[in-house]
Amino acid sequence: MTTITIAYRNIFRNRRRSIMTMLAIIVSAMAVVLFGGYVAMIMLQLETEFVRRSGHLQIFRAGYFDFGAGQPEAFGIGGYAALIDRLRADLVLAPKLRVVTSTLAVTGIAGNFAEDASKTVFAQGQVPSERERMRHWDDYGVGSGRHRTSALSDDDVEGGVIGIGVARMLFLCDDLGVNDCPAPPADLTTRVVTAQDVPDEDFSDLTALDAVEPAHTDPRPKLDLLAATAGGAPNVVSLAINRAESQGNKVIDDNFIAMHLTLAQRLVFGRGTPKVTAVVLQLVHTADMAAARAYLTRLFVAEGLPLEVRDFKDLNPRYGQITGLFRAIFTFIALIMGVIVVFTVVNTMTMSVMERITEIGTLRALGLRRGGVRRLFVAEGLMLGMIGASLGVGLALAAAAAINGAGLTWLPPGNADPVDFKLVTVEAPQLVLSAWVLLMALAALSSLLPANKAARMPVVDALRHV
Repeated sequence: MTTITIAYRNIFRNRRRSIMTMLAIIVSAMAVVLFGGYVAMIMLQLETEFVRRSGHLQIFRAGYFDFGAGQPEAFGIGGYAALIDRLRADLVLAPKLRVVTSTLAVTGIAGNFAEDASKTVFAQGQVPSERERMRHWDDYGVGSGRHRTSALSDDDVEGGVIGIGVARMLFLCDDLGVNDCPAPPADLTTRVVTAQDVPDEDFSDLTALDAVEPAHTDPRPKLDLLAATAGGAPNVVSLAINRAESQGNKVIDDNFIAMHLTLAQRLVFGRGTPKVTAVVLQLVHTADMAAARAYLTRLFVAEGLPLEVRDFKDLNPRYGQITGLFRAIFTFIALIMGVIVVFTVVNTMTMSVMERITEIGTLRALGLRRGGVRRLFVAEGLMLGMIGASLGVGLALAAAAAINGAGLTWLPPGNADPVDFKLVTVEAPQLVLSAWVLLMALAALSSLLPANKAARMPVVDALRHV
């Protein structure tokens, strides 16, 4: 206690120098905590977005992950309804599960033949109500975001949603009320079908079918979707477009279609047995993901089921790339702040030793050992670090609270809708505590070099120093 008291008094013998040193530590603490809170926010919001879209785990037929993207219909899971019921009733998994649903991936061609336009697309069949529930997962309290309500409904089997790019290239912007949709080039003309293009065949059956007027005419814009069935034959269904939505990525926007699972199954399997591409599991907590995946893997192996399990990190490699990038940036900034603290404290403590040479000699002459001198200067460095780090962390928490309370929003890369801008500081106590402890430790370690120099000083030379 005596050493701490003396150290506290000594650091204010030269107040200007000590204050400047503490300011450097304060700025370093604020930079580390605030930027660390920003990085934590990025990671949590990124994970939340991926989990909302693709769930924590997806169950595929074995081999789909490596070979099924080009032919999803060949890797369908039969009897998926029984599998879903079993997972929901499993005594181990049930407490961890939030949503269990199914999805069917479809590749094909979408055509707006009123404009003689078509393009290849990637469509996804889903259960609308279960997908909408997935979009409200918020394990980390980052907020529900400002996403639009779903344009799909369980009762609307024929309805669908397309990407903004699909609407643009199929000339549906006006029909769907899409803003800022560029007009096609003036020299782009639609092909006009003439009588010479029509083969001389008997279409009396089709004409008879066309003569039957439907009881109710659907006013929504239509697309015809063409895809190969699981048996290899072509099949076409009509999709009524409810809305065009931005997907936050141009490549996805130019190819994306979402539809009801029943309609997708009708397109791919026709009158055959309907299957799905994947069974999607969204857990209550991400912390249970590894255990749930291991349990499912053991279960499928034990029962000889040709199924495999992938988590959202496997399905979205961009997650690992983005989080790795931000971790590297945070580490780099933390190292810079640490170097600033080290050089500042070393300079301050060296100057303090040089000014107190006679005092050190007197203390040694009175019987204070080298270890006592070393402890005194290390305690002064530790005191500077503790005061600076405490003030810096406190100011950082106050600044984070002010920013979080301002109601700011931002649009992260890959998002179609803005999200709340919230620095994760109080919610990440390990970050705040680590910054506080590490800055104090750096200040104490930085004072070791000047402290050793003071402790090894010859007593006689120190006493006669002028």
